[in-house]
Amino acid sequence: MNVPAPDTWSIAPAPLDDPDARSVLHAYLDELISRYYGRPAETAEIAHEAGEGSDLGDGRGVFLLARAGGSPVACAGVRWLSADTGELTRVFVTRSARRGGAGRRLVGAAEDAARARGLTRMLLNTRRDLTEAIALYASLGYHPTDPYGDDPYAEVWLSKEL
Repeated sequence: MNVPAPDTWSIAPAPLDDPDARSVLHAYLDELISRYYGRPAETAEIAHEAGEGSDLGDGRGVFLLARAGGSPVACAGVRWLSADTGELTRVFVTRSARRGGAGRRLVGAAEDAARARGLTRMLLNTRRDLTEAIALYASLGYHPTDPYGDDPYAEVWLSKEL
């Protein structure tokens, strides 16, 4: 698939039960789980992890879906943690859409959604092996912060003032 440049994408909130949202989330979780375990993800694992992010669709956050030429290509979520703090989560760009500033555009849209909500700080956590993501976040001004939450896979915690 020849994906248009990220600056032409539409990025908007989407319900988690939208077929395009489910498609991108499935690809995200499949890649994340497969990379962690070094084997293909199992359907039950993907279903379990999809349920872990379901709070993004019930007023406790927002799920953003990026489309290029009408096709789903990326996603990101922001979970509302407090009146001034959000958590960046579920950031993913499909393989065919990577490069050209795709991650930057997606994270920027998530930060804009947080600012529109009145948030002034963004937290995130990730795994140490997701070096590409860590490098992206650092280049966008995220810096190490104290651990938070109870995610058993979190190994790196970052923060940014919005």
